[in-house]
Amino acid sequence: MTSCFVHMQILSIKHMVCPRCVSAVEELLLRIGIGFSKVELGRVWLLKPLSSQEMKTLEANLEEVGFVLLKSKDSKRIEAVKNALIEAVHGADIPSSFSLPSYLGAYLAENYSYLSHLFSGTEGITIEKYFIQLKVEKVKEWLSYGEHTLSEASYLLGYSSVQHLSAQFKKVTGMTPSAYRKLAVKPRKGLDSI
Repeated sequence: MTSCFVHMQILSIKHMVCPRCVSAVEELLLRIGIGFSKVELGRVWLLKPLSSQEMKTLEANLEEVGFVLLKSKDSKRIEAVKNALIEAVHGADIPSSFSLPSYLGAYLAENYSYLSHLFSGTEGITIEKYFIQLKVEKVKEWLSYGEHTLSEASYLLGYSSVQHLSAQFKKVTGMTPSAYRKLAVKPRKGLDSI
Protein backbone atom coordinates (compact mmCIF):
# COMPACT_ATOMS: atom_id res chain seq x y z
CA MET A 1 0.00 0.00 0.00
CA THR A 2 2.90 2.38 0.40
CA SER A 3 3.84 4.22 -2.74
CA CYS A 4 7.43 4.72 -3.87
CA PHE A 5 6.91 8.46 -4.17
CA VAL A 6 8.35 10.49 -1.28
CA HIS A 7 6.78 8.51 1.57
CA MET A 8 3.27 9.20 0.29
CA GLN A 9 0.72 6.48 0.93
CA ILE A 10 -2.08 5.77 -1.54
CA LEU A 11 -5.18 4.04 -0.20
CA SER A 12 -7.93 2.40 -2.23
CA ILE A 13 -11.47 2.79 -0.93
CA LYS A 14 -14.51 0.82 -2.07
CA HIS A 15 -17.92 2.42 -2.75
CA MET A 16 -16.61 5.86 -3.71
CA VAL A 17 -18.67 6.41 -6.83
CA CYS A 18 -19.57 10.08 -7.08
CA PRO A 19 -18.35 13.59 -6.21
CA ARG A 20 -20.38 13.49 -2.96
CA CYS A 21 -18.42 10.39 -1.94
CA VAL A 22 -15.16 12.26 -2.53
CA SER A 23 -16.43 15.15 -0.38
CA ALA A 24 -17.56 12.77 2.35
CA VAL A 25 -14.14 11.11 2.51
CA GLU A 26 -12.36 14.50 2.50
CA GLU A 27 -14.55 15.67 5.40
CA LEU A 28 -13.92 12.42 7.29
CA LEU A 29 -10.14 12.72 6.85
CA LEU A 30 -10.20 16.32 8.06
CA ARG A 31 -12.41 15.41 11.04
CA ILE A 32 -10.10 12.63 12.26
CA GLY A 33 -6.94 14.62 11.51
CA ILE A 34 -5.40 12.59 8.69
CA GLY A 35 -3.47 14.70 6.20
CA PHE A 36 -4.03 14.11 2.51
CA SER A 37 -2.97 15.74 -0.72
CA LYS A 38 -5.70 14.43 -3.01
CA VAL A 39 -8.94 12.43 -2.97
CA GLU A 40 -10.57 11.04 -6.10
CA LEU A 41 -13.01 8.23 -6.87
CA GLY A 42 -11.69 5.17 -5.07
CA ARG A 43 -8.32 6.61 -4.00
CA VAL A 44 -6.76 8.84 -1.36
CA TRP A 45 -3.20 10.19 -1.41
CA LEU A 46 -2.05 10.63 2.18
CA LEU A 47 0.71 13.04 3.13
CA LYS A 48 2.47 10.41 5.24
CA PRO A 49 2.10 6.71 6.00
CA LEU A 50 -0.34 5.92 8.80
CA SER A 51 0.48 4.06 11.99
CA SER A 52 -1.46 0.85 12.57
CA GLN A 53 -3.68 2.67 15.09
CA GLU A 54 -4.40 5.51 12.63
CA MET A 55 -5.21 2.90 9.99
CA LYS A 56 -7.67 1.15 12.34
CA THR A 57 -9.31 4.48 13.18
CA LEU A 58 -9.60 5.40 9.51
CA GLU A 59 -10.99 1.98 8.60
CA ALA A 60 -13.63 2.14 11.35
CA ASN A 61 -14.67 5.68 10.39
CA LEU A 62 -14.91 4.78 6.69
CA GLU A 63 -17.07 1.76 7.46
CA GLU A 64 -19.44 3.92 9.55
CA VAL A 65 -20.27 5.95 6.44
CA GLY A 66 -20.44 2.99 4.04
CA PHE A 67 -16.92 2.82 2.61
CA VAL A 68 -14.44 -0.04 2.80
CA LEU A 69 -10.67 0.22 2.82
CA LEU A 70 -9.29 -2.19 0.21
CA LYS A 71 -6.16 -4.10 1.02
CA SER A 72 -5.42 -6.67 -1.67
CA LYS A 73 -4.21 -5.78 -5.15
CA ASP A 74 -7.01 -7.82 -6.71
CA SER A 75 -9.66 -6.00 -4.65
CA LYS A 76 -8.17 -2.71 -5.78
CA ARG A 77 -8.25 -3.80 -9.43
CA ILE A 78 -11.89 -4.89 -9.23
CA GLU A 79 -12.88 -1.65 -7.54
CA ALA A 80 -10.96 0.30 -10.19
CA VAL A 81 -12.92 -1.51 -12.92
CA LYS A 82 -16.21 -0.69 -11.18
CA ASN A 83 -15.25 2.95 -10.66
CA ALA A 84 -14.18 3.33 -14.30
CA LEU A 85 -17.48 1.92 -15.55
CA ILE A 86 -19.57 3.91 -13.08
CA GLU A 87 -17.75 7.04 -14.21
CA ALA A 88 -18.51 6.22 -17.86
CA VAL A 89 -22.21 5.67 -17.13
CA HIS A 90 -22.44 8.67 -14.82
CA GLY A 91 -20.91 10.89 -17.53
CA ALA A 92 -23.56 9.54 -19.94
CA ASP A 93 -21.62 10.31 -23.09
CA ILE A 94 -20.82 6.83 -24.32
CA PRO A 95 -20.29 6.62 -28.08
CA SER A 96 -21.91 3.77 -30.02
CA SER A 97 -18.38 2.66 -30.92
CA PHE A 98 -17.53 2.22 -27.20
CA SER A 99 -15.36 -0.83 -26.49
CA LEU A 100 -14.99 -2.17 -22.96
CA PRO A 101 -11.57 -3.75 -23.62
CA SER A 102 -10.21 -0.52 -25.14
CA TYR A 103 -11.75 1.74 -22.48
CA LEU A 104 -10.63 -0.32 -19.48
CA GLY A 105 -7.25 -1.09 -21.03
CA ALA A 106 -6.55 2.62 -21.49
CA TYR A 107 -8.18 3.73 -18.23
CA LEU A 108 -6.43 1.17 -16.04
CA ALA A 109 -3.36 0.28 -18.10
CA GLU A 110 -4.12 -3.39 -17.48
CA ASN A 111 -4.70 -6.38 -19.75
CA TYR A 112 -8.44 -6.73 -20.35
CA SER A 113 -8.38 -10.54 -20.43
CA TYR A 114 -6.77 -10.60 -17.00
CA LEU A 115 -9.24 -8.03 -15.62
CA SER A 116 -12.19 -9.90 -17.11
CA HIS A 117 -11.11 -13.22 -15.60
CA LEU A 118 -10.39 -11.65 -12.20
CA PHE A 119 -13.68 -9.71 -12.19
CA SER A 120 -15.93 -12.63 -13.13
CA GLY A 121 -14.10 -15.01 -10.80
CA THR A 122 -14.49 -12.66 -7.85
CA GLU A 123 -17.81 -10.95 -8.56
CA GLY A 124 -19.66 -13.87 -10.14
CA ILE A 125 -20.69 -11.75 -13.13
CA THR A 126 -18.87 -10.70 -16.28
CA ILE A 127 -17.69 -7.14 -16.78
CA GLU A 128 -20.06 -6.87 -19.74
CA LYS A 129 -23.13 -7.88 -17.68
CA TYR A 130 -22.06 -5.56 -14.87
CA PHE A 131 -21.81 -2.68 -17.36
CA ILE A 132 -25.28 -3.48 -18.73
CA GLN A 133 -26.70 -3.45 -15.19
CA LEU A 134 -25.13 -0.04 -14.58
CA LYS A 135 -26.63 1.34 -17.79
CA VAL A 136 -30.07 -0.09 -16.97
CA GLU A 137 -29.96 1.56 -13.52
CA LYS A 138 -29.08 4.87 -15.18
CA VAL A 139 -32.05 4.48 -17.54
CA LYS A 140 -34.29 3.72 -14.54
CA GLU A 141 -33.07 6.95 -12.92
CA TRP A 142 -33.84 8.97 -16.04
CA LEU A 143 -37.25 7.36 -16.47
CA SER A 144 -38.11 7.94 -12.80
CA TYR A 145 -37.44 11.66 -13.08
CA GLY A 146 -38.50 12.15 -16.69
CA GLU A 147 -35.05 13.50 -17.51
CA HIS A 148 -34.62 11.79 -20.89
CA THR A 149 -36.71 9.93 -23.40
CA LEU A 150 -35.79 6.35 -24.15
CA SER A 151 -34.38 7.50 -27.47
CA GLU A 152 -32.13 10.06 -25.73
CA ALA A 153 -31.08 7.46 -23.14
CA SER A 154 -30.23 5.04 -25.92
CA TYR A 155 -28.01 7.63 -27.58
CA LEU A 156 -26.33 8.82 -24.36
CA LEU A 157 -25.46 5.29 -23.26
CA GLY A 158 -24.07 4.15 -26.61
CA TYR A 159 -26.81 1.77 -27.70
CA SER A 160 -27.18 1.06 -31.39
CA SER A 161 -30.97 1.44 -31.13
CA VAL A 162 -33.85 1.99 -28.73
CA GLN A 163 -34.86 -1.63 -29.35
CA HIS A 164 -31.45 -2.86 -28.17
CA LEU A 165 -31.74 -0.80 -24.98
CA SER A 166 -35.34 -1.98 -24.42
CA ALA A 167 -34.31 -5.62 -24.85
CA GLN A 168 -31.47 -5.30 -22.32
CA PHE A 169 -33.73 -3.38 -19.94
CA LYS A 170 -36.33 -6.15 -20.07
CA LYS A 171 -33.71 -8.88 -19.66
CA VAL A 172 -32.31 -7.19 -16.51
CA THR A 173 -35.56 -5.98 -14.91
CA GLY A 174 -38.16 -8.40 -16.28
CA MET A 175 -40.24 -5.53 -17.66
CA THR A 176 -40.18 -3.10 -20.54
CA PRO A 177 -39.10 0.51 -20.01
CA SER A 178 -42.68 1.70 -20.62
CA ALA A 179 -44.02 -0.73 -17.99
CA TYR A 180 -41.35 0.53 -15.57
CA ARG A 181 -42.31 4.14 -16.29
CA LYS A 182 -45.96 3.36 -15.32
CA LEU A 183 -45.05 1.93 -11.89
CA ALA A 184 -46.18 4.05 -8.94
CA VAL A 185 -43.09 3.05 -6.97
CA LYS A 186 -40.08 2.62 -9.21
CA PRO A 187 -37.49 0.26 -7.66
CA ARG A 188 -33.90 1.37 -8.16
CA LYS A 189 -30.43 0.55 -6.91
CA GLY A 190 -27.52 2.87 -6.36
CA LEU A 191 -24.75 2.36 -8.90
CA ASP A 192 -22.38 1.44 -6.08
CA SER A 193 -24.65 -1.40 -4.90
CA ILE A 194 -24.64 -3.30 -8.20
